[in-house]
Amino acid sequence: MDTVLQQIVNALSLGGVYALLALGLAVVFSVGGLINIAHGELMTIAGYAMLGLVGLGAPWPVVMLGALVSAALAAVAMERVAFRPLRGAGPETLFLSSLVVAVVLQSLFQGLISPQPKGIALPKVLDDTIAIGGVTVGVSSLVTIAVVAVTLAALAWFFRSTDTGLGIRAASLDFDMVRAVGVKADRIIPLAFALSGLLAGVAAVLWIAQRGSVDPLLGITPVLAAFVATAIGGLGNTTGAVLGGFLLGAVSVTFGATLPDSLAPFRDVFTFSVVIVLLGLRPRGLLATSTGERA
Repeated sequence: MDTVLQQIVNALSLGGVYALLALGLAVVFSVGGLINIAHGELMTIAGYAMLGLVGLGAPWPVVMLGALVSAALAAVAMERVAFRPLRGAGPETLFLSSLVVAVVLQSLFQGLISPQPKGIALPKVLDDTIAIGGVTVGVSSLVTIAVVAVTLAALAWFFRSTDTGLGIRAASLDFDMVRAVGVKADRIIPLAFALSGLLAGVAAVLWIAQRGSVDPLLGITPVLAAFVATAIGGLGNTTGAVLGGFLLGAVSVTFGATLPDSLAPFRDVFTFSVVIVLLGLRPRGLLATSTGERA
C-alpha cells in the first residue's frame, strides 16, 4: 500500500507538469490551428529568467513571477514575429515556422549563454521530505501537485467566468462566428499565446524545482511528452489535454516502478506502446468530438 501511495504521488507530480504543457499546446492549437514545436523553448526562457534573477539575489516570489512573465511575453512575441505574418497559411507552413523558431532559439541559448547545464540554487525546503503514513514523500513533488491543482482550478474559473476566457473558448469552437460578432483575431490569438506561455512558465518552475538546473534543451523532453498527451486527449481539446497529461504520467511512472531492472531502460518503449494502442482504438483522441472539430 505504501508503495502504491508513493507511485500515485509520483504520477500526479509528473502528469501534472505534462498536463500544464499539453493544455498550453491545446489552447494555441484550438484557436490558431498551430502545433507549436517551439513551446519547449518557452520553458527554457523561463528557466534562464530564473537563473538570472537568482543570480541577482531576487527573493523567490520575484524569481517565480519573473519566470511566468518572461515566458508569457516570449510567447506573445513569438506569435507576433513568427506566426502572425503567416496567419491563414496551411498547417505545414505553420509547423515549419515553429520548428525554425525552436532551432533558432536553441542555437541562441547555446551561443549566448552556454551549451552546458547551469545550476539554480533552489530553496532548501524543496530538498526536504515529509512522512505520510509509512511513505516518505518529497516536498518538491507535493508542491508540484498543489501548484498544478491550483493552476487548473484557476484556469477552469477563467474559462467559465471571464469575458476573455469565454472569448477564447468561443474562438476554439467557431472562430468564424466569433469574428462575425466583432471579436478580432489580433486580440484572441495573442491572448491564447500569452496563456500558453504562462502555463509553460509554471511548468518550467516545477520542472526545474525537481532537477535544479537549466540548459538549452530543457523543454524538449517534457514538451514531446506533452505533444503525445494532446494527441491522447484529442488535438485542440483542452480537457482532453489535461487528461492525456495525467494518463501519460501515470503510465510512465507505473512502468518505471514495475519493470524489472533488465527492462528499465526500455520504459519509454513500453509507455509509448500503450499510447499507440490507445490511438489505434481512438485515432482522434479520447475526448475528440465525433466530427473531429477542435473543442
